[in-house]
Amino acid sequence: MTQQDKELLFTDLCSRLPYHVRLKVWLKDGTTEEGALDLEHNYGDVLRDAFYYNKIIDIKPYLRPMSSMTEEEKRELEKIIDGILGYNAKNYFHSEDDYNWNTLYNTHDWLNSHHFDYRGLISKGLALEAPKGMYK
Repeated sequence: MTQQDKELLFTDLCSRLPYHVRLKVWLKDGTTEEGALDLEHNYGDVLRDAFYYNKIIDIKPYLRPMSSMTEEEKRELEKIIDGILGYNAKNYFHSEDDYNWNTLYNTHDWLNSHHFDYRGLISKGLALEAPKGMYK
């Protein structure tokens, strides 16, 4: 895994901490473990061991491909992003009045809470596709 891939994965995992993303972890002793990464129990140990102490050979979150989004989820997401629809892209950052920053944050949080792979980690080999129903 390149340093750039490690940084991308670390950034993604940190943003998913409040949502109990499930992981598969490959340990140096040849065993694997699976479980949820969460703020209450293990995030510090897992992330430190994986990214700093190299006690973990590989770590991959289970994520949902964007193509797995249901029609109901699409409607829910459309309601969130409705605040920016109709804006011309070049005007997004013209001034604070022209852009609803909360819409951006809420969209990001919604995608994380529903475990969607909006960064393309699955195709990069940095995440595993979540089996259907894993996050119900």
